[in-house]
Formats: sequence, structure tokens, C-alpha cells
Amino acid sequence: MTALSFVVLCAMLAIGGRSLASGAMGEVMRVRFGGDAERTRVVIDLDRTSRGQVVDNGDDGRVVLSLAGVSPNAGLNGTGAGLVRTWRVAGAGGASRLELELASSAEIERRFLLPPGDGIAHYRYVVDLKATGRAPTARTTLPQRRPTPRTERPLIYIDAGHGGRDPGAQGAHARESEVTLAAALALKQELERTGRYRVRMTREADTYVDLYRRVSIARTAGADLFISLHADAGGDPATRGASVYTLSEQGAGRAVREFTRGENWHRSLNLPGRDASVDRILLDMTQRETQNRSAVLARSLLGELESSNHPMLRRSHRDAGLAVLLAPDVPAVLLEMGFITNPEDERLLTDTRARRRLMRAVAEGIDGYFSAPAGTIQMASTGAVGAH
Repeated sequence: MTALSFVVLCAMLAIGGRSLASGAMGEVMRVRFGGDAERTRVVIDLDRTSRGQVVDNGDDGRVVLSLAGVSPNAGLNGTGAGLVRTWRVAGAGGASRLELELASSAEIERRFLLPPGDGIAHYRYVVDLKATGRAPTARTTLPQRRPTPRTERPLIYIDAGHGGRDPGAQGAHARESEVTLAAALALKQELERTGRYRVRMTREADTYVDLYRRVSIARTAGADLFISLHADAGGDPATRGASVYTLSEQGAGRAVREFTRGENWHRSLNLPGRDASVDRILLDMTQRETQNRSAVLARSLLGELESSNHPMLRRSHRDAGLAVLLAPDVPAVLLEMGFITNPEDERLLTDTRARRRLMRAVAEGIDGYFSAPAGTIQMASTGAVGAH
């Protein structure tokens, strides 16, 4: 052993010995918040690892979490954000106790520890809260707030593929841009007839709309669903059938890169903007939920199309990184209604009655999506699917 190595080793042993002798604990450095009144993320910055235990999950208007092996800094308390009205960190023996007074009824959805990484040198204990819509029990001293149900009907954006200088695929008798516009108008009529939705279109005439502009239009309007209608094409005229595309995992990565390119990207998602790492986590959560919802929509559409005996491709649920699917916060699918290069499919797509039957099935699939239980959305797969 060299003299230098021996000195370093002695120093390490001395430091370790002092730490053991003093029984030094870690420390809660600060508490941060992000999100809104539906979902709120609480980030607890720690200078060492810790094990969390839930003491109270919100039934009495409070969420309480015990963090082992860390002590609080003095004066750790303040006003919260989103679902949290006020908060404080108190000492509790060999642990710290985080107490969150809720602004409205909520519960812990998930919690996890993030080790140092991605340029951050300390540990972070993350607690995700979600609104429950339940009234807290009588023990709470917080003001009782009723859940705020949605007052507006869901907004659906229909995107008629291609248009203007981009006619799309060419069949024997029709162009794709003509077929998609006729189908979009028929779907709009079917949806509006139910009285359950507000419906808008990215184009209502033979005009060109940039792909990214289509997504931007829907996001700016606060759309609850985006469906892009297309007619497929293939080299083999015998190939026919409909399919539904959702965003692929590679496409999801591309979407994040595109979305975070601007300096103030967090604003369009109403993120706090105080901590880039927290905003990025919230963006990932938002996108994952959007992908799950898109998968539920795809399954509902495919089920109704099959029930209506519309011709389907053998692998009818597909995934891709298509531009119109890139919105991180709007559930979206692309429906290939059939192959315009197939004589039978082209006939169905250009026949008014057949096209209306198809769009009626699509409308029923959308109805099924909005009536799907929340648990179905949580369990939905977002990968490539080949079961249909």
C-alpha cells in the first residue's frame, strides 16, 4: 500500500467512526409541490436515503407520512399547492413526520424514492396525490368542498387526413383527401346528434393543414379526444381492412423531445415551472396516462368496428410515431378506414350509406370510451398490440 493510499484509508475510517459514534441522522432539506387540484406531486428533498410509511392516507382531511432516519430542518412548514392547503415537517423520534392538510379530498396514488442522478446530488421522496371526490370525515377542520364536476360536454376534434395540395393516396375513382373529409363530416353529424359532445374539425374543406398544426389546434382548444381519419394504400390490390394506430414507445420519446424543445414548454401543460426535474416527471406521468387513454379508445373503436362487420386487417391495432399522435395530453388515435387501393374498400368508403354505417360504429366506439371505468384506463397497455 502506498503512503497516499494509507492516508486516504485512515481518513475514511476516521470519518466513518465519527459518524457511527455520533449516530448522525439524515436531514429533510425542503418540500416542493407541483400539479393541480386533480393531481398534485409532493417532492421531499433528503440528504440521505429514507424509508417512508403512510400514517394517514387522507380520510380525515390529512395525509401523514413518516420518514425513517431523517430529522427536519427548523421552520419546515408553509402553504401548499394544488390539493395541499398547508404542510409542515415535525420530528418524531428517529424519523420525520410530514403532515399535509388537504384543500379538498384526496389520497396517495403512489410514492417512491428517487436516488441521486440526472444532475441532482440528493435523494427525493415523491408522493403523488389524486383527488377522490369524497367528502372528508367530520374530524377534519378543513372547509368542506364539493367535487367540481365537469360542466362542459367533452370536446372531440376530428381530423380529416390530407387535403389541399396533399391529396393523399389515390384509388381507382377517388382521392384519400375527399374520402376522409366526407367521413369526418359524417362522424361530426353522428356525434352531434347524440347531444353529448362538442365537435370540431381541423379542416372543413379541401384545404391543406400542416400535420403539427392539426395537433396544436386540438391542444389549444383543450380537446378531450383527437381522431384522425385516413384511407390506407398498398401495393397489393387484394389487401383490405381497417386498422387503428396509437402512439408507439419510440414515438413517445420523440414527443417528449419535441415538446420540451422550447424554453417555456411547462406552461402549455400548466406545470409549476419551478423545478425542471419535477416538471419532467409530471410530463412523463401526463403522457403515460394519455397513452393509456388512447389505448382504451383504440380498443373501443376496434370492438365496435368488428361488431358492425366492417372489414378489418388481421393485426388491426398498431402503433407508430405519427405526427398527429404526438400530443402528450390529448388522447389520440389514427383510424385507417380501409384500403382505397382495394376495390371493395373503395366502394364502401365512397358509398354514402356504407360510410355512414362506418361512422356510426366509430361514434359508438367513442361513446364506449367515455363510459369506460377508470380502472380500465389505468390497466390499458400502450405497447404494440396484435390481438385483434
